Amino acid sequence: MSSIRAVSAAGAGGVLVAALVLTGGPAQAAEPGPAAGAAAAGAYKERTDTLPAERLTAEQRRLLAEKSAAAKGAAGRSAARGDVGAAAIVSSGAVQQSQINSYYCGPATLVITQSARDEVGNRSQTQAGSELRTNSSGTAWYGINANVPNPTGYPIPDVLNYRLPGAGYVPKALPYTPTATDKANFRDHIVHNTSGDYAIAGNAWEVVGGPHLVGHPNREIFHWVSIDGHSDDGARTVQYRDPVGGVPTSVISWAGSVPRTATISSDTITTIMGGRGYVW
Repeated sequence: MSSIRAVSAAGAGGVLVAALVLTGGPAQAAEPGPAAGAAAAGAYKERTDTLPAERLTAEQRRLLAEKSAAAKGAAGRSAARGDVGAAAIVSSGAVQQSQINSYYCGPATLVITQSARDEVGNRSQTQAGSELRTNSSGTAWYGINANVPNPTGYPIPDVLNYRLPGAGYVPKALPYTPTATDKANFRDHIVHNTSGDYAIAGNAWEVVGGPHLVGHPNREIFHWVSIDGHSDDGARTVQYRDPVGGVPTSVISWAGSVPRTATISSDTITTIMGGRGYVW
């Protein structure tokens, strides 16, 4: 999580309200609101965004095209394998960590996402924050060069690729109001990553009146989470690890209502990431 309102290259998060009781499994988000709410949220993002124009490197464009082609149809194949009416979560098994301060959702998400691949928990968020150049405004989606060789301006994928050689992480930007095609592509991408034992780092931009992550308040929040699983019914639902979960309320006042692990509609989380995107 990070600053409540800092529409810049930063992407982190916020503050909350609703009480939530966990009963053994991941918490489940409420059903998404009406399409009009999502459209209004997208319009607000477009009006207020100050992120500089994003540019992928030639290698990132090549890799994005290659991975997209490899992932195409993955959600449909997952649905064909699943049992109708008995959807289960398929997970790459990331290890949740609670962020160490109010603006370290980026470093926490980085180490959580890395753990999906190698199952190592409790890595230093301080070291991750140094590599990401995280500051009190949060961790940038774009526009900050990571403290690693050959940075591209996208710190999360740059540090993940530095830490996991050969992982091929690439940023996928989303429009302010993601389309049906964007949502279908995200379902393919989470199935593709999970099948390879990788998680996705998602950059949420929650706004008043729009959809929110489980336990987050109805206010503007920038936040990073690690998405590490999907339902076997075509990824209609995804599982994510929220670094606010487990944070003392003395650090984040609403953290007590946020689960460490939650599930949410894949379409809803794609809408939440609109105007930023995800790293897959």
